[in-house]
Amino acid sequence: MLEPGTCFLALEQTAGKGQRGKQWVVNPGENITMSTVFAPSQRNSGTAPSRIRSFPFLLSAAVVLGCYDFIKGFGVPDLFIKWPNDVYSGDRKAAGVLIENLYKGQLWEWAVAGTGINLNQTEFPLIDKKPVSIRMYTGKQHDVVQMGKLLHKFLSARYTWLEAKSADEIMDEYNSRLYRKGDEVRLKKESMVFTTRIVNVSANGELVTSDTLERKFKVGEVDFV
Repeated sequence: MLEPGTCFLALEQTAGKGQRGKQWVVNPGENITMSTVFAPSQRNSGTAPSRIRSFPFLLSAAVVLGCYDFIKGFGVPDLFIKWPNDVYSGDRKAAGVLIENLYKGQLWEWAVAGTGINLNQTEFPLIDKKPVSIRMYTGKQHDVVQMGKLLHKFLSARYTWLEAKSADEIMDEYNSRLYRKGDEVRLKKESMVFTTRIVNVSANGELVTSDTLERKFKVGEVDFV
């Protein structure tokens, strides 16, 4: 019954989800907690449908780039995309994306992109890693509903952008903003912690690193330490 592009904004969220079963905890009425519905199978022009079906991560890349565009417009400094789909200012998280998909057989019928943007909240007592909000940089209180509408415009623009760009072009833009690209980082896989250098992220969403050899990690396989 939904039209592709339909957007739902929640002023209060009591069961927010993050990556790999984590919770997304925010104060009621202070932030953007929003879901936007896309229908990849209904994109029937050009080569985008087959490209996105071959590399579903491209949709995730487009959505997180839309969030990046939105936050950048407020002059927030040192913005990066942390693999796979968070937006960071320096080493502090400003936004996160979670996409859930509905398939019917081989048909990718729906994708629901959940976007959480730290907008007005200035204290995060339940979160250890010190997130950051737009208000903490601008010093201003922002209207949640109006900002949700603005974010939706950026997401819609990036979804349309998928049709015009090749997989390489999409990932080049994503990787140009990649957090810690070219740096040595410590990653954890199960109980093992190791040091490696971030190279880029591939079109299928794998994190590519290099040390004594080239390594590729699927989403959820490793965590930053």
